[in-house]
Parts: sequence; C-alpha cells; structure tokens
Amino acid sequence: MLKQRIITAVLIVLALFAALAYLSVSALSGLFGLAVLMAAWEWANLSGFVSRLSRSVYVLVCGLVMLLLAWQSGLYGEQNFGVLREVFIAACLWWAIALLWVKAYPLSSGLWGSRGARGAMGLVVLAPAWLALSYLRSLPEGVYLILVVIGLVVAADVGAYFTGRAFGKAKLAPAVSPGKSWAGFWGGLASCVSLMLVLWKIWPEGMPIGLVAAICLAVVTGLASVLGDLLESMIKRHRGIKDSGNLLPGHGGIMDRIDSITAASPVFALGLIATGWV
Repeated sequence: MLKQRIITAVLIVLALFAALAYLSVSALSGLFGLAVLMAAWEWANLSGFVSRLSRSVYVLVCGLVMLLLAWQSGLYGEQNFGVLREVFIAACLWWAIALLWVKAYPLSSGLWGSRGARGAMGLVVLAPAWLALSYLRSLPEGVYLILVVIGLVVAADVGAYFTGRAFGKAKLAPAVSPGKSWAGFWGGLASCVSLMLVLWKIWPEGMPIGLVAAICLAVVTGLASVLGDLLESMIKRHRGIKDSGNLLPGHGGIMDRIDSITAASPVFALGLIATGWV
C-alpha cells in the first residue's frame, strides 16, 4: 500500500507540474473541471445516489452549475470581478456554516443528512472551488498562486501529521475524525505560516501585500484546508464508507485528495482580493 501511495503521489505531482507549465488558462481550467466532475461522481455516492443513472445526472448538474458560474463571471473573457467576488464570499459563508455542522456532528446530521441536502452540499463544495482555481490561473502570477495554495494545503497536512504524532493527545473532532488532534491543528497552522514567511522573503520582485496580510492569508487558508478535510470525513462517516472512491491506487478517490483544496481555494482567492493582491 505504501509503494502504491508513493507512486501515485509522484505521478500526480508530475502531472500537475506538467499541466501548469504547458497548458493554457482555458485548457488547465478544463482539466481542473474534469477532476471536479470525477469528484462529483464520488460525491453523488456520498450523498446516497447509488445507481449509475442518478450519479450521472448529478455529475451533469454539477457541470451545468460550473458552466453557469463561468458564464456569469466571464471567466474566459472579460471577467466580471463583482460576480467573482460574490461567489467567493458566498463560498466562504457556506464554509462558516459547515464549520458549525462539523462541530455539532452527529446532532447536525438532522439538518443535512438527507440525500438532497448532501447533494446540494456537494455542489457548493465543488463548483466554487473549480471557479477559484480557474480564476487564480487567469491572474498574471496564476501558476505561482496555484502552487502557493497547494503548498499551504500540503504544509497544513504534513505539519499536522508530524506534530500530531509527537504531541497529539486532545482530539480536535473525535466524532468526525478521531485521528486529528489539537496539537496537529496548531502544528499545521505553524507550518502554513512558516511556508508563507519563506515565500514572502523569496517572492520575485516582492509580494504585492505586506507581511501581516500574507500571514493572515496563510492562516485562513490553512484553517479552511482543515475544515475541508473534516467536512468530507463527516460525510463519509455519515454514509458509512472509508474512502470516497478507488480511482487513485493507495489514496482512495479523487475527493479524498482534493477535499482540503475545495475549501482552501475559494478562501485563498477571496483573501487575495481582501488583502489587495488583486
């Protein structure tokens, strides 16, 4: 299993770097869209839609929502900055609600436990994340910004893992993910801040935001990363399954790999706007 995980991880990283280096903005957006639609196929099952027909319909609906967001925001043409900002604000408000549901689990399942509610939840998780990643790539420093948000997510995950193993006793959310600890949470945030400090120091021609703003951006992105992971864990626990799918050998499904990104990317995009980067 470890060998499979390593090989799969290396292939994913190589494919990502190749896509960022060689694909145009629209082509990369399409590739991200394909990954999100594959995740939507898995989320349909998490929602309780088990037949191929119902899952296919769900993927189609998710694709239509993504197209609607792209059209309304002028993603591939003259971008409507107001619409983009409103979508990211709405996404962040949604994640604030999700935090309350995660903290209140399992009592909160009475609010979102139905198939329809979980299906709607998947749409607001996946579609804004795709729009945020596509928007980030369209910016002048888009490739670097995508690498930054991915780097922050990885830093939060790796920092939490090692700190949690060393010091983790008090559980962060035992009803949702018993393996996560408060020590790991703080270790992950410290890793995000450390990474941002390095990036702020070495950024070509200097970051267009101050150090305090950069640290705040790292913290909120790291927080969102943890929440994205916890939300999917909560849905999987409610559904009674371990992995969202089996498309990635040793890693489970697509959703298992992008759960943190789904929350971190719209928060990061809105953070860029709030700090004056764009």
